[in-house]
Amino acid sequence: MDVVVSRCAGIDIGKTEVVVCLRVPGTRRKRVSEVRTFRAFTGEIVRLAAWLTEHRVTHVVMEATGQYWKPVWDVLAECGFELMLVNARHVKIVPGRKTDVADAAWLAELLEHGLLRGSFVPPRVIRELRDLTRYRKRLVQTHTSEGQRIAKILEDAGIKLDSVISHLLGVSGRAMLRSLIAGQRDADQLAELARGRLRTKIPALTAALEGRFHQHHAVTIALALDHFEYLERMVVRLDERIDELMVEHAVARDRLDTIPGVGKRAAEVIIAEIGADMNVFPTAGHLASWARLCPGNNITGGKRKSGSTGGGTAGYAKHSWNVRGRHPGRRTPIWRPSSGGSRGGSGRRKPRSRSGIRSW
Repeated sequence: MDVVVSRCAGIDIGKTEVVVCLRVPGTRRKRVSEVRTFRAFTGEIVRLAAWLTEHRVTHVVMEATGQYWKPVWDVLAECGFELMLVNARHVKIVPGRKTDVADAAWLAELLEHGLLRGSFVPPRVIRELRDLTRYRKRLVQTHTSEGQRIAKILEDAGIKLDSVISHLLGVSGRAMLRSLIAGQRDADQLAELARGRLRTKIPALTAALEGRFHQHHAVTIALALDHFEYLERMVVRLDERIDELMVEHAVARDRLDTIPGVGKRAAEVIIAEIGADMNVFPTAGHLASWARLCPGNNITGGKRKSGSTGGGTAGYAKHSWNVRGRHPGRRTPIWRPSSGGSRGGSGRRKPRSRSGIRSW
């Protein structure tokens, strides 16, 4: 086969060590291979980069192995190599012959013949945004879970507060919870903590606050409420950091914000997942395929089988673009579910509970 890349290297990356195979021109038009193993420490990766530079290697390929490829990528990118990250599923070696050395040699051989297709690796700023938006999503999910836990504990105690209050963990609800935790059990005095328009419901609140609230309930609600408020502060800090990194992409975010159903936070997630430079995707179809938003082809013997879109990092983008909007010509919201789950056959979400606990 024709040699497309004259001086290249393939890297098999693990948690504790990195196996590198370089391929360079030898005598009499032959190809020469050399394999070395380095520890996965930063100092060793720097030594690896110096070794590749010594042999005038221009292109380096590595598998996307968990988080382990990122430190190697960062060090080699600073040294000016042409880097390529490939999906491990696309470069599988013959079963029964898999070793770290064989994997590195196979990657190098595929690279020198131009048989690899690199994955999309966004710039560092976009990768940092992606980490922050995904972390924020996890915190918001945990925040919602803690709120639901508080509602379940109140139900266990016979306190039907969320049957009267639309937002259980609003200002009035938290004041009542803190008073319950402090030892107050008188329903009349607890109901007097209501504020604003909720004071018109004091008789209903008094009835709802009569229950069997024991010390066990006070301890568990105190822990859950402290965690709930801690998560709120953490999400605020994440929002502030995301806003700082989003300054240079503010124009793109504002344009996305004009799409019906895409708000500021959803626009930030979209930019964090695909970046702001669309030149990396030749067409809109390529972008949709990368984001796992279109089915694949799986036809055998004239029969079409499952063409599931798959998961992975790109699949996360599909699940992250979970936005709710209003169609200009419709009076009801459009639900766009992110993944499966406990929903009806029509794919619509279940209505929000009376407790008012939800993500923001």
